[in-house]
Amino acid sequence: MKTLVDKLRDEHSLTAEEYRDLLSCTDTETLEHLRVQAQMVALSRFGNKVYLRGLVEIGNVCKNNCFYCGIRKSNVRLKRYRLNRDNIVECCRHGYELGYRTFVLQGGEDPGMSDEKLEDVVIALRKEFPDCAITLSVGERSRETYERLFKAGANRYLLRHETYNPQHYKSLHPRIMVQENRLRCLNDLKEIGFQTGTGIMVGTPLQTLDHLVEDIKFIEQFQPEMIGIGPFIPHKETPFATCPAGDIDLTLRLISIFRLISPAALIPATTAMAALSPGGRERAVLAGANVAMPSLTPTIHQKKFKIYDHKPFEGANPEESYEMLSRRMEAIGYVVSGERGDYTNE
Repeated sequence: MKTLVDKLRDEHSLTAEEYRDLLSCTDTETLEHLRVQAQMVALSRFGNKVYLRGLVEIGNVCKNNCFYCGIRKSNVRLKRYRLNRDNIVECCRHGYELGYRTFVLQGGEDPGMSDEKLEDVVIALRKEFPDCAITLSVGERSRETYERLFKAGANRYLLRHETYNPQHYKSLHPRIMVQENRLRCLNDLKEIGFQTGTGIMVGTPLQTLDHLVEDIKFIEQFQPEMIGIGPFIPHKETPFATCPAGDIDLTLRLISIFRLISPAALIPATTAMAALSPGGRERAVLAGANVAMPSLTPTIHQKKFKIYDHKPFEGANPEESYEMLSRRMEAIGYVVSGERGDYTNE
């Protein structure tokens, strides 16, 4: 089985059956070889840097009713909020002072955050922070909107495809949401010129290894600049409230596989990893991840942006979050960096 790992490292591709064998492998030596090879590839490309992205959760209002998500429209117990342009700029200003040179604006698909308002935010950020990367993660929008946001100054866009299997996609979403539109959005984003991120949740209800193989082959073909992957964690106010959480070890294995598929990709060690295991984020970095996204969201709102339960609340303010992450990464031999860390496939 180690030969499969070496083949993936050298050729960045396996057959579907070979991926399935790697996902179902139980040999500890092979799995450690996979992790080490992924870590070595990341170190050779990025050194021991973990790039920090300042995350601003711009609002938890969402028109959608995804079955797994805590900010779904039907969660009437959630206290909703929406940041305005000045709030968002101030959050980024604070992050800039701390050394961040990439900002990630994440929110639900909020009808109240119109295309015009979002464009206005991007223009304001680009004007004040010309040396920074602006990343958006605000869901499915029209090609025209994506083009406007790109021209306004946004550089990157995160939109997980969640699952490439059409039937599995239907099991995670209401009928009004169709997979074809999600894939259309991803193709539009790439064609427009965004550095595009996609990814999956590991362990969602009804997910199989064959589904994961389909996801791997899709990402191998699509070649996103960013790959977001984290374990599914249930939220008590969703239809999946009683479902088990995803497997953190399988998630780590997939991080390593994606690092070998795409050596230059930006792969975050997600907060969900830390939610399932106190050292989960560090284990992700040691498996090949190279990005972390501490929050710049105002403290009064941080706990309201809960896509899943047990989300870690990592600090009373951005300074504490930065210092905490810095200490944790130093403990495993890495250093944090606020620099842009652009994707470069050289």
